[in-house]
Amino acid sequence: MPRRELELLAPARDAEIGIEAINHGADAVYIGGPAFGARDKAGNALADLERLAKHAHRYGARIFLTLNTILRDDELEGARRLAWDAWNIGIDALIVQDMGLLELELPPLQLHASTQADIRTPEKARFLQDAGFSQMVLARELTRSQIEAIAAEVQQATLEFFVHGALCVAYSGQCFISHAHTGRSANRGNCSQECRLPYTVTDAAGRIVAHDKHVLSLKDNDQSANLAALVDAGIRSFKIEGRYKDMGTVKNVTAHYRQLLDALLEQRPELARASSGRCRYTFTPDPARNFNRGGTDYFVNGRQDDIGAFDTPKHAGLALGHVTKATREHFEVELDDAAEALHNGDALTWVDLQGELQGVPVNVATPLGGRAWRVEPNAEMAALKDLRRGTAISRNRDMAWERLLAKKSAERRIGVDLVWSVTAGGFALDAIDEDGHHARAEASHAHEPAHDAGRADAGLREQLGKLGATIFEAHSITLPQRALFVPAAVANGLRRAAIESLEAARAAALARLPRAAPVQPPAPYPDDTLSYLANVYNGKAAAFYAKHGVKLIAAAYESHEELGEVSLMITKHCVRYSLSLCPRQAKGVIGVQGTLRAEPLTLLHGSDRLTLRFDCKPCEMHVVGRMRKNVLRDAAREAAAAPVRFYRTRPAA
Repeated sequence: MPRRELELLAPARDAEIGIEAINHGADAVYIGGPAFGARDKAGNALADLERLAKHAHRYGARIFLTLNTILRDDELEGARRLAWDAWNIGIDALIVQDMGLLELELPPLQLHASTQADIRTPEKARFLQDAGFSQMVLARELTRSQIEAIAAEVQQATLEFFVHGALCVAYSGQCFISHAHTGRSANRGNCSQECRLPYTVTDAAGRIVAHDKHVLSLKDNDQSANLAALVDAGIRSFKIEGRYKDMGTVKNVTAHYRQLLDALLEQRPELARASSGRCRYTFTPDPARNFNRGGTDYFVNGRQDDIGAFDTPKHAGLALGHVTKATREHFEVELDDAAEALHNGDALTWVDLQGELQGVPVNVATPLGGRAWRVEPNAEMAALKDLRRGTAISRNRDMAWERLLAKKSAERRIGVDLVWSVTAGGFALDAIDEDGHHARAEASHAHEPAHDAGRADAGLREQLGKLGATIFEAHSITLPQRALFVPAAVANGLRRAAIESLEAARAAALARLPRAAPVQPPAPYPDDTLSYLANVYNGKAAAFYAKHGVKLIAAAYESHEELGEVSLMITKHCVRYSLSLCPRQAKGVIGVQGTLRAEPLTLLHGSDRLTLRFDCKPCEMHVVGRMRKNVLRDAAREAAAAPVRFYRTRPAA
């Protein structure tokens, strides 16, 4: 991607959502295929991916296939075949984590480094560029200055950054707690989200510091206010998280960032969009109206005091009003805003006296006049904990909003200039789109003077401007000064032919993204020793790192060779800091300075016990634990049940 272009990269669970992401302004969409896509419930058939790619390519937008799980040796051939299938159906790039793929005979698809590749340093980013990656998503935890340092070192590859959505509390690719506790591996697309569970925190003396709090659960990423700063730091691809998100959320968030980036592009003429067309929406984008845990810009502007969603990992919704009356059958609410309304099917929330989020769907909502509403809940009133007069009410599902987004909610059109001319034997129509593509259609017809020149011109403009069934809209229509009579059938036929030829010209001009060649001789990897944190799960990955100078290569955690206590999660989020127990926070505080130590804390959830250790120099926290015995037993049973494979000849290395 040219360095002057800005790319809005949206997620898609399926092809239909991907198509709507394109319609709502995405320059590219990332989506999973039939397998190996790091989201086990977001797979898609090749035919659907091909349909999505064809739609995207009409606008010059791109489709990136996620092939970003770590792979066993027996899965490599299937992954290789999938890569070739992706090439054959028009996919534009592969997003990968497992370096073993680079040792296979892949098609000339562009390679993008997944967030699971854990790119935090200029050295790692430069290595990946030199190894043949054309685009890479940087760690969410980076500051602007760290991004700038990477951009200074990486001159060819496009730098990508997550700007919105759920935050993994650990560095991506550095979280093994799901596999340790459930056998489900985040690096293989099946995270159990242990980070969203409630934990009790105790100190070294066993005293409770926090009880049943979601201390590993973070607010959602929101970089809406930082886009210009990220551009200045070197980011060119702005990625929205959410391959499990519903269509309404993808529409809304994509439109939100499309508008922000378009406003930025208006101010920065040296920059350009990465695809074609302008969007119009039937709604006002507002990410706060869809599922979220509150927003944070995380570490882009340095460590923030309040990045955690400790009370609940759920969506509390937008403030709506307060309870004025509660009876045995219903309750009444006064809305804060008279312009708002309640609807049957809405979901309301409140916080009980213990600080826990409660909620109930609305069965029947009845206006009482002014801002007052009666709510008949879809539950017994006695079951609605601590719902009483004065309770603040929020709404986390607005049926009117959902119905609005369930309908057609955007139109994306490419500007085209139409020039009508008179030829020796008839008429011609030239169509030039906003990207400079050109098409021409001609028709033979007698030249007849128009009886009413003004009316003839108006009628011709009307016929030529009928582009509603296409992806184009007329920016200008130029007619000759001498008005001739043109039958509507002739005008319509030329318009259809010119637009059809213009689409064909656009398709012919859309080149495949080039695959970057790795530098020769192979660039040395920044380290010569790799621990389980490198996620090496197959022989090809080990061969890749060996080729790049690594001497000692440990197996991935999923190989079950790390049986003792290890770091199951490494994170910039610090529970000590969030609970105001960080020694740095005590500096200069009389009576407190010198009394706090970065001693380990303990997390308790049921029978699970995890140790928090604090590495203060890089300001990181390690969540330390061991693999459950039942996970090891289950893996051993699966291995024992696997059939023995007999080879007719010695298998190739």
